[in-house]
Amino acid sequence: MKKIILVLLIVCFAMVGRVGGEQQGEQMKQENSKSIRLGREQGNHLLHEKSPYLQQHAYNPVDWYPWGQEALIRAKDEDKPIFLSIGYSTCHWCHVMAHESFENQKVADFLNQYFISIKVDREELPGIDQIYMAATQAMTGSGGWPMSLFLFPDTRPFYAGTYFPLQSSYGRPGFLELLQLIHKAWLNDRTSLTLSAEKVTAYIQENNPDSSRSLVSSWLAKGFGQIRDSYEPKYGGFGQAPKFPRPVVMDFLFRFYKSSGEKEARDMALYTLEQMAAGGMYDHVGGGFHRYSVDGRWRVPHFEKMLYDQGQLASVYLSAFQLTGDPRYRKTASEILDYVLRDMQGPGGGFYSAEDADSVNPYDPSEHGEGAYYLWTEEEINLLLTAQEAALFKAYYGVKRDGNALQDPQKEFVGRNILYQAKDLTQVAREGQVSEEELERHLGSGRVKLLNRRKKRVAPHLDDKIITAWNGLMISALARASVILEDNRYLLAADRGADFLLENLVVNGKLKRRWREGEARHPAGLDDYSFFVQGLLDLYQASHVPSRLIQAVELTEQQIELFSDEKGGFYDTPQSADLLTRMQAAYDGAEPSGNSVAAFNLLRLGSLTGKKQYRELGKKTIEAFGKTLESYPAVMPLMLAAMDFQLDKPRQIVIAGELSEEDSRELLREVHSRYLPNATLLLADGRENQDVLEKTLPFLKTVRKIEGRATAYVCEDFSCKMPVNTREALAGLLDGRGER
Repeated sequence: MKKIILVLLIVCFAMVGRVGGEQQGEQMKQENSKSIRLGREQGNHLLHEKSPYLQQHAYNPVDWYPWGQEALIRAKDEDKPIFLSIGYSTCHWCHVMAHESFENQKVADFLNQYFISIKVDREELPGIDQIYMAATQAMTGSGGWPMSLFLFPDTRPFYAGTYFPLQSSYGRPGFLELLQLIHKAWLNDRTSLTLSAEKVTAYIQENNPDSSRSLVSSWLAKGFGQIRDSYEPKYGGFGQAPKFPRPVVMDFLFRFYKSSGEKEARDMALYTLEQMAAGGMYDHVGGGFHRYSVDGRWRVPHFEKMLYDQGQLASVYLSAFQLTGDPRYRKTASEILDYVLRDMQGPGGGFYSAEDADSVNPYDPSEHGEGAYYLWTEEEINLLLTAQEAALFKAYYGVKRDGNALQDPQKEFVGRNILYQAKDLTQVAREGQVSEEELERHLGSGRVKLLNRRKKRVAPHLDDKIITAWNGLMISALARASVILEDNRYLLAADRGADFLLENLVVNGKLKRRWREGEARHPAGLDDYSFFVQGLLDLYQASHVPSRLIQAVELTEQQIELFSDEKGGFYDTPQSADLLTRMQAAYDGAEPSGNSVAAFNLLRLGSLTGKKQYRELGKKTIEAFGKTLESYPAVMPLMLAAMDFQLDKPRQIVIAGELSEEDSRELLREVHSRYLPNATLLLADGRENQDVLEKTLPFLKTVRKIEGRATAYVCEDFSCKMPVNTREALAGLLDGRGER
């Protein structure tokens, strides 16, 4: 990687060195040539795209193209470099660069004259984003959005960066200056650009494959040790500011605690979840989490809200509730889900992608800034609440007259407050001379009043495209919540979401990535398949409707056909001539790796169906990432969790009884009240569900009610302990007190 960066620096210095001595002939030719000026009324090639991000740029004076053959062929025919800009519709710095540069006529004229400009919505085309993110990181040592790259017509990158200001600042070159330098290098030093492109492309292609290893159980402890080393004990979380939630880490820590008894793993995760829910990164008025905290205390968020965060975080708070019984975790999980059902679910049942960080300032509508929708002045709180409510509310949520932001480099929060839990309930109740119950009533009343006022503000931009993968994560959380929280609303919402995907995003038998305004488009990637299969499996475990298991199996078979790598694991994208390479992400980040979720799904299907080939393929998928798991397992915590599942003995909990009967539901309640991450729950209902399961799990033919009452069987390796038919006796078996 250092060699790649060195080559790029040489290229940049060479370009800068030519600026002073360049003759003015090229500039004169530019001024005399007929510029391609696209009026705002005319629009560009993005005009008919459905992506909200591409639509945001459809009337730029830049002659944008969507990714595709039309743009690539034109670049080749005209021998022009490609300027590739990748972002998404709720990205703050994407908006900044668009306003500064892509709406600037001089920039547009230069791009239109000397480049072919392509816009990509990273959420619609994650395979493109993944490749060029790897290139950007290789060339610069970091990455982010907006991502700005320059490519040869054959799509090989030779220069990359992220946000470039219009004028040189932040230690970055001005964008127009950069375009001029690259144009000169394209004309006069293409050999250096070719060398750069060859090195970067080779790096991406050669460093993509992992190396298979036989699984070693000590990798789990090693991964825990690496995560522990990054733990920040004062405020929770991992690493320093900015702090990201990364629910995959908490999921692994809970599982590692369950299998190893390591209490520190549990305590780190629980404390982090407490601190996150208390901080300003959590929306205390409307529910749901913002994207990340810019400071180390979870106080000042980057205010966008992403669907994939809500689904994963709701699920991990549900696990925390199962582990502890603490109602705080239940409250946070239910508030996340209620926010999603209120603001993020479309009328057809699918879930929207994101809400923007930026919005109109309610105190000065001429301004538009970060987090404006979510901020409060002390004066407005005093006006909305009764005097007692306001006093208690301000004490609990840290409201100050001059504002309470820890960090405000852009001066966007002056005089306004980000609500966070400044003191605990007991302290505020004591200081306010009220009971804790009375305080909670006042706080609840205050939140309702603020939410009603907030609904009258101009809401942030909603990205209303429906992404298959992210919907799968949300379906999982809702399905789990329906049985853990015993709330049928969540099951109905999960069912509607799954039906929407199956009815609208399966076209000619194949899954698509995105739906918007009646259009399903772009071939689904591995994450779309694996996350949706996970959602269907969780939905099946909640509802025991056999069609959900059948749908999960069918999609898994398609996934195997489309994405399998003969060396093990799966490619992240389907085969495509437009891609430089097919990648296999070895990282569980804000979104988990498609391979980590796929490995889990296969292991679960092996346990649900009894088919050894699924369990073997799941194991092979984990082994395919053995090099990473052996050297730095902490970067794939969800793959470690899958490995923990694989190394454990197959455990089934079978309830013989009808779901409609109270005695069956009582036994199911005992199971769902517990954190049992490696157990598979089966319902032997004597009807269609049992008929489906018995085809591949013959031991279920012997599972029946006893004395006409619902009966529980706890089995390991398909060998069962003595059946029981009371909740107390089942609790004893699950605690290990029963006899075989």
